[in-house]
Amino acid sequence: MDKYIKYIWLFFLFGFLVLVRAFETELFYDPYLQFFQNDYLYLDSPRREVLKLVLYTTLRFLINTVISLTILHVFFKDWSIIKFSVVIYGFSYVILLVLFLYFVLNPKQEDYFMFFNIRRFLIQPLILLLLLPAFYYQRKGA
Repeated sequence: MDKYIKYIWLFFLFGFLVLVRAFETELFYDPYLQFFQNDYLYLDSPRREVLKLVLYTTLRFLINTVISLTILHVFFKDWSIIKFSVVIYGFSYVILLVLFLYFVLNPKQEDYFMFFNIRRFLIQPLILLLLLPAFYYQRKGA
């Protein structure tokens, strides 16, 4: 792939991640968006529909995952990296969703900070920020 076309693809893909974040309030049901923007350590957990929250959180995770995997593919052009990343994303989703559900169903003020960070891994492409440099340095050292 031509170097400039690769950069154009990466620019648009990162742009899509930014758009998901920019329009999160319009696209996804998440009462915790407003909750965590306030002084949440001193507030009660917001009212929520658990099934709807889990479905929209899953949708957002899937959208970010597909875009992230596409970024990894454009950047590295190596299917073994994509396959490994799919496994990482799959395991991460299961573990993070179980923890997410625990905190949603058992809200305690002393757990809000941990819940905030687990939720962040589900709704933002943080795994990409971990995998991209890891694969780059693994490639560079090989």
